[in-house]
Amino acid sequence: MEQKNTRLRNMGFITFFFSGVCAISSGVVVSLLQEQYGFAYGMTGTLLSLMSIGNLLAGFLIAMLPGKLGMKPSILLLTIGYALGYAMMGLSGAVAVLALGFFLVGIAKGSVINTCTILVSDNSADRTRGMNLMHSCYACGALLCPFFIAAAGRVSGSFAVLVLAVLGLLLWLVYMGTPFAGRGTGKKEVTDWSFLRSTRFWLLTGLLFCQNAAEQSVTGWMVTYFKGSGIIAGALAAYTVTVMWGATLVARLLIAFVFPFKQPRKAMVVMGVSCTIFYILLVQARSQGAAIALLFAFAFAMAGMNPTAVASAGRMTSVTSMGIMLPVAASGAILMPWVIGVVAESAGLAAGMMTNIVPCVGLVIFAILVARLPEE
Repeated sequence: MEQKNTRLRNMGFITFFFSGVCAISSGVVVSLLQEQYGFAYGMTGTLLSLMSIGNLLAGFLIAMLPGKLGMKPSILLLTIGYALGYAMMGLSGAVAVLALGFFLVGIAKGSVINTCTILVSDNSADRTRGMNLMHSCYACGALLCPFFIAAAGRVSGSFAVLVLAVLGLLLWLVYMGTPFAGRGTGKKEVTDWSFLRSTRFWLLTGLLFCQNAAEQSVTGWMVTYFKGSGIIAGALAAYTVTVMWGATLVARLLIAFVFPFKQPRKAMVVMGVSCTIFYILLVQARSQGAAIALLFAFAFAMAGMNPTAVASAGRMTSVTSMGIMLPVAASGAILMPWVIGVVAESAGLAAGMMTNIVPCVGLVIFAILVARLPEE
């Protein structure tokens, strides 16, 4: 039994690595597409928001479908979106095709997040350490994504996107070999809605809403912002993703192995305050060195927020609860990239990026409220 648990946990680690490459590459890809086809900032925000809409829908589907189709067929159906979505982007520049491609990538992203959360949470002796290690795998993939794209981009931009489609297919094949429960297993989890009456559930959902909004806005818009503002040269701007996720990887590994949180909920308050301070300084930076240093600091402070918040759900963690919490929280990643695009169109890109301070402050407020909850 222990060997099976270890295998399932490791499957979560492996597939979240692939997801880190495929999901975070979307921010680089949308910048490449903007350059290639010349669409406006509003279109950039719309494509990123469509991906987040797919992410939100995926959570509900992964909560509902296993009771009807079985766990494995449901996961295989939903996670094929990475391969299909990026293939569509690489083969056509039509707006409708690009929109559908980002939507499918979002479905795959949401499905993988939910699936890996259950695999690792249910099969780890220490949830906080397990979740931070899982997200370290994601950060490692995100760290490498610009190098994958740059190497493939030497052939062409379309080829680079098709490489991501191949990586998405590899992720899907790993799930094909994963021994998920069969049809009907876990039915109680799918139909148990008692967590909806929990204050803890809704406060954590609010916290993750703000975290998704702040992080996805930086991930999706920062390359475009650095290019458009002239702070960092265009070729180098794509590698700021590596800076961000390098910091994330280091921080999560430190939390998992070196400095584990003794009081995770109080630690989230500190992370929220730090994120807000560093983001305010980041959008005021006017030199390349300062911008890179502050991006590193922001990502380092944000790194442990999501895995620690999910681990704090404790006994509420189930296919159903995560299927509601994660997609509802992901709606923050729908709203903020779109808001930034709208504000950037009317008031300039710098003003658009300033609006992301709002979810950063929200992180602080919700983290304080969670910290005030009684222990389970």
